[in-house]
Amino acid sequence: MSPILILHAGAGTIAMLSGLVALSVAKGARLHQIFGTVFFAAMLTMSAMGIWLAIPLQQWGNVIGGAFAFYLVATAWMTVRRRPGTAGIFEVVAMLAAFTGAAVILYFGFKVVANPKAVAGNGPVAAYFVLAAIFALCGVLDLKVILGGGISGKPRIARHLWRMCVALTVATGSFFLGQQKFLPQSWHGSPWLFVPVFAPLLLMAFWLVRIRLKSWYAQPVAASS
Repeated sequence: MSPILILHAGAGTIAMLSGLVALSVAKGARLHQIFGTVFFAAMLTMSAMGIWLAIPLQQWGNVIGGAFAFYLVATAWMTVRRRPGTAGIFEVVAMLAAFTGAAVILYFGFKVVANPKAVAGNGPVAAYFVLAAIFALCGVLDLKVILGGGISGKPRIARHLWRMCVALTVATGSFFLGQQKFLPQSWHGSPWLFVPVFAPLLLMAFWLVRIRLKSWYAQPVAASS
């Protein structure tokens, strides 16, 4: 096993564990900040190493997944690092990255439509267009922040929360559904594997509802997940 693969797997394990802890403790609390920071660093490492490993193998689905996770975590982190109601060059770069990702995926989607064998390891054709739409939506949301001169209050915390949670879902899905060879044979194909995958989304829904009902969002929130 190569050092990069070990780093990728190790960072992924740390990201899943720290992310679930950060989602489970009180938001803005010291533990949330600590585990959120660990999650941030681990996710960036995992996704970057995943991209590095996938490109030579032409595993374009993993490249897209890694890039998407990196983008989500980076923008979620900056959302709470930047002062409320401000925006800058980072948001512009993030927006351009999202729109570029959408354009590239769309290009490959049309390429597969024209010739199903044109892209190595291509998945369902519809997946390309769905992913392109998701990237484009993220770009539109970044543009909204830029045009609004930043983001603050409930929308700021919600933006941070959903991006971190979706990134965690990418990580858990990649492992529990995409790497079942590392799990016990009896677990392969089990519907229970979807539980850890969708758990971050359920916790996200809980906290998004709580944002609407509580005023804790008004407190300063350090970078976390």
